[in-house]
Amino acid sequence: MTSEIRDFLQIPYDQLEEMNLEAKAKRLARTPADQIREERMRYLTDEKRIKAVTVCFSDLEGRLHMLDYDKKFLLKASDNLTFDGSSIRGFSQQAESDLRLAIDWAAFYWLPSDVFGPGKVLVFGEVLERDGTPYLADMRSRLKQYTEYLYQKEHMVCHAANEIEGFLFKGKNAEQHYFQTGQFEFLSTGGYYHSLPGDPLRSFIDTAAEVQRAMGFANEKDHPEVAPSQFEMNYGYTEATIAADQVLLYKLICRQVAHRLEMTASFLPKPVTGVNGSGMHTNLSISRDGTNTFYDANGQDGLSEFGWLFLNRILYSALDLCLILNSSVNSYRRLDPHYEAPNQIKASPIDRGSMIRIPLGNSKSARVEVRSIAPDANPYMTIYALLRTGLEGPFTPKKSRQTPVLPDNIYDAIQRFASSKLVADLLCREVQEKYVAVKLASADRCPRQLGNRIKRAEVQFHHEVTNQYLWSQF
Repeated sequence: MTSEIRDFLQIPYDQLEEMNLEAKAKRLARTPADQIREERMRYLTDEKRIKAVTVCFSDLEGRLHMLDYDKKFLLKASDNLTFDGSSIRGFSQQAESDLRLAIDWAAFYWLPSDVFGPGKVLVFGEVLERDGTPYLADMRSRLKQYTEYLYQKEHMVCHAANEIEGFLFKGKNAEQHYFQTGQFEFLSTGGYYHSLPGDPLRSFIDTAAEVQRAMGFANEKDHPEVAPSQFEMNYGYTEATIAADQVLLYKLICRQVAHRLEMTASFLPKPVTGVNGSGMHTNLSISRDGTNTFYDANGQDGLSEFGWLFLNRILYSALDLCLILNSSVNSYRRLDPHYEAPNQIKASPIDRGSMIRIPLGNSKSARVEVRSIAPDANPYMTIYALLRTGLEGPFTPKKSRQTPVLPDNIYDAIQRFASSKLVADLLCREVQEKYVAVKLASADRCPRQLGNRIKRAEVQFHHEVTNQYLWSQF
């Protein structure tokens, strides 16, 4: 088939941005699900240039999985989609493998055709049990249900904005080949804010930011980061579930753009010895009836008593939550105090070694910034756990001369997580045990005493480095 006779959907970037922002506004306005479903089904029926719909979901560890459904098939079978959950780490056992997939029609995106290919749209899905009830290990559903509960009961809206750092390395699939090469090659060594227009790092950032804008991210700024070949692209805060979706889309966009440029976008927390690692600073705030509950002009550091209680509850349970926020062997290298690591269990408006920072804010922007989160964390589990802990978790003021710090290895974090009653209440005991199992499976494939240098195993068996062939050899 020649390109001349194809007629697949291709939409200019400015029009894409308008369409995606309109869809996002309907999500924020909580337009009834039945109305959105009817609109989307009608659109797919009428738009003849769409060939496939990409349905996405996240596993327990936060990896993005994608299934492409033929459009005509999806329109007929959208209420009866199934997949094999036993192939997903942390999901079903082989004896109970079949799971259902429901479409969240409000989480619908039109895609730039020059990056993702023409004729496709993307939508997020929700994982269900065989009987149609929500699957316990689907943290996206858990976050969505919790925020909806807060809205209906307390008139609260939870907002989040994630600042996601990553590295750009030479060559395609550099992470998958690391077990052979033992090293990553930088694209740039310019440093913080330094990158000439048109150089490889700047070209990547410009392209990825344009795709994000087209997909309705509401971008604010982008720049090279402190470490060589490191980048960050910032976008506006939004409702918590949308924000978590955007984390996975951000990484998907970066990986896809880098791949097309013969490069690799990596979100390993600490891929290279001797330079700063990558974080995912997560800003949180809660409004009630349109008022920011975290703001008090007369409060300490401009934060309200409600905001301080929210913050202190998170600090109080920091050790229990550490494995959620730092979910890989490699992420504990980032918690090295020599590289601006936010490993101190305290809050501060200025000290960037603190786990939580209190940025300057006003009645609109007052928030807390949790800095100890790695970019490979499951964004749904992370935001859900922080919100529930901040609103419902225990807190007893402690007096200590020493500032406690987060664990420097994954085994200590797993031990605390596995014995935590808070975690069992947040996730349920079954999910807690499943999460421990998948984390131990990765940790036990890596040296217990990692030393100072990055080891092949912590890259090879990292949960976001998708190399099933290597995993199957153990």
